[in-house]
Amino acid sequence: MDVALGGTFDPVHDGHRALFDRAFELGDVTIGLTSDELAPKTRSEDRYVRPYDERRADLADELDAFAEEYDREYEIRPLDDPTGIATEPQFDYLVVSPETVDGAQRINELREERGVDPLSIDVVDHVRAEDGEIISSTRIVRGEIDEHGNRTPDRDGRGQVQPD
Repeated sequence: MDVALGGTFDPVHDGHRALFDRAFELGDVTIGLTSDELAPKTRSEDRYVRPYDERRADLADELDAFAEEYDREYEIRPLDDPTGIATEPQFDYLVVSPETVDGAQRINELREERGVDPLSIDVVDHVRAEDGEIISSTRIVRGEIDEHGNRTPDRDGRGQVQPD
């Protein structure tokens, strides 16, 4: 089976790792990594996103372990359009998080318009931080939590630095 997955992955965290794990369970994986041009457009908040080459290198480091564990192949490709690679006919599955289900359904509409079979959409639940909130790259960048969802020692869980 061929599996598509897309995102910005900056920084990679345990929520992303849950997506990767499911994708590699299903088959060989192609990751659409948002290009430098697309990445800011996919953010619901205004924040710095590292350059594509840096994100790609970190992503490849993460994916190597999953590929070895599952004895699967993977490829990372630039994603210049939100519907991106998943409209291509070779894919069987699309792995998404709950907030991207609407986009996945739109991809299947585009596939149908092109005479291509729809993808099986596999939704992976969010991974929660120790405070019960969703682990997100934005929360990590703000310094609220680390990549595993642990509160950072000098923060109160809302991103506020605590006095000594």
